[in-house]
Amino acid sequence: MRKRNFFAGPSVLPVEVLEEIRDNIVDYQGQGLSMIEASHRGGMFEEMYDQCLDLFRKLLGIPDDYDVYFLGGGATLQFTMIPMNFLTEGRCADYCMTGTWSNKATKDAQKLGRVNVLWDGKSSSYTTLPDPSTLKPSSDSAYVYLCANETIGGIEWKSFPDTGDVPLICDMSSDILSRPVDVSRFAMIYGGVQKNLGPAGATFIIMRRDMLDRRNADLTAYMDYALHSKEKGLYNTPPVFSIWAVKLVLEWIVRNGGVEGMDRRAEEKSGMIYSVIDSSDFFRSPVDKAVRSRMNIVFRLPSEELEAKFISESKAEGMLGLKGHRSVGGLRASLYNALPVEDVKALADFMKEFERKNG
Repeated sequence: MRKRNFFAGPSVLPVEVLEEIRDNIVDYQGQGLSMIEASHRGGMFEEMYDQCLDLFRKLLGIPDDYDVYFLGGGATLQFTMIPMNFLTEGRCADYCMTGTWSNKATKDAQKLGRVNVLWDGKSSSYTTLPDPSTLKPSSDSAYVYLCANETIGGIEWKSFPDTGDVPLICDMSSDILSRPVDVSRFAMIYGGVQKNLGPAGATFIIMRRDMLDRRNADLTAYMDYALHSKEKGLYNTPPVFSIWAVKLVLEWIVRNGGVEGMDRRAEEKSGMIYSVIDSSDFFRSPVDKAVRSRMNIVFRLPSEELEAKFISESKAEGMLGLKGHRSVGGLRASLYNALPVEDVKALADFMKEFERKNG
């Protein structure tokens, strides 16, 4: 019996996708070799890759003047690539520090140029977000940077600031395709795929092409977005296995109602857990209700001893990954797109029973 997977990443994948990988891993669609041993310059891979990019475009409604491709290095590499390309001499970059991942991005950018912290949630222990309408870019801003969903703190932007002519860049690693997004409001969207899209190894890049005119052109090859744009992300050998799995996940999303279907699933699943938390004096969420994440639900119990007991007993029931991140403690349930609704219901029922026995 499969475990119920609440890990924050690498995360749960649809069983249908895993089965399709299993059935085609040795002989891809009867072509006599595996996709993961085929040349990335050959027709078999490129056909699959183009289908993957086309699905991505259609699901997100990505405009024609945007590039879409995959890189290696994880989302963390983008913490460096973004300022190296766009934090040019005489300009600053505006960063919103809303939790672990945006804070790491900020610190990396500060090593490469002048950074203005547009907002810092430190005083609230990163449990809330600013009103987007109050955020105004600096007069010499090269771009505004934010992270759409902070997996560790469990907060998510419900709407985004209007930055006018200043490019808005967003890390959407952990909530991509969980809700409709107007891509045209962003100059760049990127993220690691290992939360909502596939196994670890690939990072998706969505970038408006006119951003290339703003970049620092004096960069080494791999760090230059213009080169990746020209080569469609195939300048060097891409993370083939991860991309293949992403394509299969995108097809699964299409079969399950597209982005709108994922949005409904996210609302239903997160609603089950937040309903238990909000109707109880035993469980509590430290996060501002207005910005609570639907992907990563963080919560606490009256004592650390009870939290340890909760983790132990839930694991015995086949529920994995419910321990909070080591930096904040507590409990966390990650409810990514592929997590079945019935698994979330099982967790909600377990929480109610745990409170009955221990409250």
